[in-house]
Formats: sequence, C-alpha cells, structure tokens
Amino acid sequence: MTRATTAPTRFVEVVLGHWDAWEDDALIVDKATGRFGDGHKVHRLDYKGRFLHSRGPFTVPRSRQGRPVMIQAGSSGRGKRFSARWAELVFVAYHDVASGRQEYDEFKAMVAAEGRDPDAVKVATLAYPICAATQAEAEDKAALIAGLPLEIDALSLLSEALNFDFASKGMDEPFTDAEMAGIQGLQAIRDRVVRNTGKRNPTVRDFMVGSGRGKPPMNMVGGPKQVADKLEEWFTGGACDGFVIGACVVPGSYADFVRHVVPELQRRGLFRKDYAGRTLRDHLGLARATRGDWQPRLAAE
Repeated sequence: MTRATTAPTRFVEVVLGHWDAWEDDALIVDKATGRFGDGHKVHRLDYKGRFLHSRGPFTVPRSRQGRPVMIQAGSSGRGKRFSARWAELVFVAYHDVASGRQEYDEFKAMVAAEGRDPDAVKVATLAYPICAATQAEAEDKAALIAGLPLEIDALSLLSEALNFDFASKGMDEPFTDAEMAGIQGLQAIRDRVVRNTGKRNPTVRDFMVGSGRGKPPMNMVGGPKQVADKLEEWFTGGACDGFVIGACVVPGSYADFVRHVVPELQRRGLFRKDYAGRTLRDHLGLARATRGDWQPRLAAE
C-alpha cells in the first residue's frame, strides 16, 4: 500500500469533497419564490475508493471562510507527513529554540515537497509561561507548581497518552521491543524518550523522566518582560509561527498571561489589539479556502 492510498488520506479526500459540494453562489434564499438554493450548484460526491464509499451531497453550504481550518496535532514521523500534506495549522511541542528551529525548517521543507506553500501552513508550539508582575513573584509561583505533581500523575498521563498501562510494569523494568513497537498513542513521546535517554528499551522511570509528562517545563518563568523576551526569541527566530499557551494551574495561568504578558507583547507589536477579520482563517492569517484548492496535491502524485 502506498502512502497515497492510506485510509486517513482517503478519509480527508471524502471530507474535503463534501465541503466542496456547494458552490459559493449556490444559495438563493428568496422568500418570495420559496427557492433556497440553485440545485445545479450543489454537487454529489459519489466517492468510491478502496476504503470508503460516500455519495452526499453535504447538507451544509460553504461557510464565510470557505471550509473549516484543517488542524493537526502530532510530531511523529507519520504525523509530520500527514500534516505536510493536509494541515493548515499544526500543534507541536518544541523543547528549545535551537531544536525547534531545526524541526520547524525540516517540516516546512516537507510542506514544500508536497507542492504546497510553506507560509500557508502555520506551526504553533506549546508554551507553559509562569508569569507574574515581577520575576521574584513568578519564581515563587514556579516553586509552588514544581511541588504539586505526584508520581501517579505522570504514570496516569503516560498511560493515557501512549495507550499503554504503565502500572503493569515495574518502575525499572525495560520495555520489550514488542511493547515499544506496539505503542499506539502519541508516538512522538515514545520517540522523544528514546532520543533523550539514549535507550532503545527505556524503563517506566525513563519514560517519566525523559518525557517530562505531568511536569511543566520551567523554561519560561518571569515578569512581563522576561516572558515576552522568550516568546519573541522563538517567534522572530524562526522556531514557530505562534504559540499554544498551556496552563500550569487553571484558570490562574491564563489570567496571569493575559494580565501581565499580553500588554507587553502588544507594546512590541507582536500581538494584535483588534481582530483581523470575522473568521478563524482571518485571525490565523490564512487565505479563504476555495473549492478544489486541495486538488493539485493529488494531481501532483
């Protein structure tokens, strides 16, 4: 089976085909005549593939942004390949600026290799800022947060993310080759543990330490200026197109970020003061989707 005929790819083709069922001017909505739409501008899909059959047409007209934004989360090899082909916004978790810049460049090259415009695919990395009015206050918060996670938290989160019962093994018992190959969850975590520990068969404890699961990174702690400096370094240094702000405590982390950091980013011209438009695509700086604009990717194959 080639990559071009995998079930996930065919599923996306079906979804996009249904979203393209209505032409932009198909709606009439004439109360006087009672005519809702032009039937000649609403199309059946009649998709018949190896894995899926679907007829349609989709019952929902095209939205103001053309179609929903295609968002992908996943940094495994398979996830990157899928994102490079289909995604318009990608969620990642780069761990430092240097490696983030390398992975960002590699991914954008994969997008270009698919015949797509790399600038039309946005990459947003996860960030856990711990912020306050001053550096000292932020450091006090970080010390408190660092003492909150328990061992069972890490094990539970690893089990949930990797679809494997970590309680079934001893803390220092290595995973077998079969167990490593059978992990079906977030394989990027598995790969990162192998890379960080240098072990082909890490133990449960290695997974806890090497993944950092359950413990927020303490690499973005400070007052408004300190946190904004780090975000600006990532953003202007070619390591990402934006951020997914994670919370160490809820709702306090978000409130702190909005109160302390957003005004500083706005002052630097790095964060908007008003929305750019009315749709998510407008806010992300993505062009309105047009019918069939995904087709050249298939034709290129």
